[in-house]
Amino acid sequence: AYAEQGFDLTLRQLYYQFVARDVIANKQTEYKRLGGIINDARLAGLLDWDYIVYRTRTLRGLSHWENPHSVIRSAASNYRTERWADQPHRVEVWIEKDALVGVITGVCQRYDVDYFSCRGYTSQSELWGAAQRMIRYQNAGQKPVIIHLGDHDPSGVDMTRDIRERMALFEADVEVRRIALNMDQIEEHQPPPNPAKLTDSRATGYIREHGRSSWELDALEPALLDRLIEEEIWDCRDVDLWDAATQSMEQDRSCLLYTSDA
Repeated sequence: AYAEQGFDLTLRQLYYQFVARDVIANKQTEYKRLGGIINDARLAGLLDWDYIVYRTRTLRGLSHWENPHSVIRSAASNYRTERWADQPHRVEVWIEKDALVGVITGVCQRYDVDYFSCRGYTSQSELWGAAQRMIRYQNAGQKPVIIHLGDHDPSGVDMTRDIRERMALFEADVEVRRIALNMDQIEEHQPPPNPAKLTDSRATGYIREHGRSSWELDALEPALLDRLIEEEIWDCRDVDLWDAATQSMEQDRSCLLYTSDA
């Protein structure tokens, strides 16, 4: 069902979908058991190998083409102009976990929005570089917006604050919008809870405000995350400017395709 929607899942995402449906208990032993079942199912030919992915393990190399015509056709299919350049806002999507990048890739690529895996708290050098990028957008007359998604646990909630404050420290005027995981979504969708990590230095304040449970972003349906991001992008985008830029881009693409066929 997820493949038909264009999603692939990590084992952890699949695990939380089973937990959310009360198929298995939210326990580490069940997570390991599910991993074993998935492995057996693949080897038995009962589960497509492409359905479950490990996003940090990829083969890297150079691109190749059959002939000069094929490289021009490839350039045409990948040709993009900067359609956000004339927009009033400049949007990026930031997500806490690298494992969830595959869930946000589709919607970000549909709307040509840059996206970034923070991998927890973002490093100082990475945030400084991002701030310089946001300042360039400001100087071009745009309002930078970071759409942020993270777990609802002591550190996951605090990461949004951290991004805001360090952007301000580096003198970048950025609007940081946390769109998930938020308490209203937890109340509506009832993802499976986990105990808040008492070893986290931010646990005391979190428990005082939210109680002793925490929730992982992985537990939300991929289609829901896709829709939440899409709606936020729509809110930042001038459709008329976008359509005009898209039309101009497609005309340029046609010229490339004509060259490849000549």
